[in-house]
Amino acid sequence: MVKLGTICRLVSKRLLPAVFLSAALFQIPLAEEPWVVEKLDGAEAPADPGSQILQKVPGGLPDGYIAEHPEGDIVKAWYGDPTRRYGHGILGDAIEAGALHIEISNGKQLSLQLPETEVFEDRTPRLVDLDGDGAIEIVTIRSSVSKGASVTIYGLENGALVQRATNGFIGRSNRWLNIAGIASFAGGQEQQIAYVETPHIGGTLYFYAFRNGSLVRTGAMQGFSNHAIGTREMQLSAVVDIDGDMRMELAVPSDNRQSLRIIGTGQNGPYEQASIMLPARISKLFARRGQGSDINFIVLLDDGQTYRIRR
Repeated sequence: MVKLGTICRLVSKRLLPAVFLSAALFQIPLAEEPWVVEKLDGAEAPADPGSQILQKVPGGLPDGYIAEHPEGDIVKAWYGDPTRRYGHGILGDAIEAGALHIEISNGKQLSLQLPETEVFEDRTPRLVDLDGDGAIEIVTIRSSVSKGASVTIYGLENGALVQRATNGFIGRSNRWLNIAGIASFAGGQEQQIAYVETPHIGGTLYFYAFRNGSLVRTGAMQGFSNHAIGTREMQLSAVVDIDGDMRMELAVPSDNRQSLRIIGTGQNGPYEQASIMLPARISKLFARRGQGSDINFIVLLDDGQTYRIRR
């Protein structure tokens, strides 16, 4: 049934035939667990949904922030040494970082300087215990000026800040990746890194685990984008446990950013649970818990509209 307003399309996780949604409130009676999409008016729409209260780095990157972790050997991390030696400008300018700085639990600060052929093409490092051993890993986007981006892990070894692992550069200059989430997508203590490689030219979603000092690929799917070229917004994704199975799901836009795809992980790797089409491209996305275990996704679109997606 079609109501007045903008027409949207939803494909359920059981791949039922496409049905239509309007910009008011819609429910899909055919789906076992239907997704509901509603357009929010100006009074309901949050002014800046998903904004984080983070400390900016004095003299650091434009819109660069300090990552913090309440426990572990590394309690803070941030990028420094702004440089223009890589002219890619994927985040809206040609200023990238040449150094990584950390503060450890005893208050001491350490730094790691990249060679002139590399930069951190990123805004804020990520602090997480990837393998459950109690030590904190630092997850970064490190780029070569001639070979493109990589996921690179740093940590403490014998009191020094060192590179722990990398999945290797993409292989060409001006090729980037954007991390979509870090969570227990497969269940258990191990955290996997999910990222979209080349999100502007047919992005592929990859999952990697940190095992025995190496990054190991655990899954891949095609057809995603979690970044609009030339913008600062890097968080076009959300990590949630939708079905209460202790495995986290990842919500990330499709390659044209006009659908929200919800990806789960099973014994055979990642799979699509749902794909919810919207009337314009997604420009901002975050998850908010509703009543009980309900999850609400709030999406801002390029045309200024705001939608809530829930089940």
